[in-house]
Amino acid sequence: MTTDDSAPASGHWTARFSLAGRTALVTGASRGIGEEICRVFADAGADIVASARDRAALDTVAEAVRAKGRRCTVVPAELHDPDEVERLAREALEAVGTVDILVNNAGIARIAPALETTLERWDEVMAVNLRAPFQLAKALAPRMIEQRWGKVINVSSQAAVVAIDEHVAYSASKAALNAMTRGLMIEWARHNVQVNAICPTVIMTPMGREVWGPGEKSAAFLARTPVGRFGEPVEVADLALYLASSASALVNGESIMIEGGFSVA
Repeated sequence: MTTDDSAPASGHWTARFSLAGRTALVTGASRGIGEEICRVFADAGADIVASARDRAALDTVAEAVRAKGRRCTVVPAELHDPDEVERLAREALEAVGTVDILVNNAGIARIAPALETTLERWDEVMAVNLRAPFQLAKALAPRMIEQRWGKVINVSSQAAVVAIDEHVAYSASKAALNAMTRGLMIEWARHNVQVNAICPTVIMTPMGREVWGPGEKSAAFLARTPVGRFGEPVEVADLALYLASSASALVNGESIMIEGGFSVA
């Protein structure tokens, strides 16, 4: 049912994309896509709770956010440990009161053939890529529901949709993340909480450049990508900004591909 608090505000278009007065928790915030999301959200007016394993790198991100005039709370955490995830949620809420926007960006990939993928590696990937996002959403959603405004953005992958060699655990975790996105949406949409997923191609973070730099592997992948290139972190961050803003109030339960046409070519 459409309600006054679920429809985007009219007026100048920049107001619909503004995050002024909002607070976002971003995991995997110390580098790459997560770092860029922190910067873009801060540009749009949001205060940030930044989490990752590397405290020194988080402090650098926090300095960049504060230089834009926004607050930044740093909470290091190991997301494979459920107790650490609960601590992250608790400390975030204690520090800022309500987290309006949750960006489940942190993820790990253990690239190996299926026959060489150990159960330990499988469980580690599932813990970080799937269980931790569920824990955080479950912990933070009650206050979103109470205020009738909230955004959960899960950073998934094109590997959730298309087959990629030696990515069995990663692909399974991201496909499950997309299914979880739909499951949370159907329960929380009535409370004006939108839950969506972003499914990027290879993004040219430092790690992306290391793994997918010039060579036969990347050439074969790019040959299947109509736009002929990989993505940049800011492109994912800009999509996250749209999903975090009131402009996307009618977008819910979607797993949005951002991969240059790879999956439909």
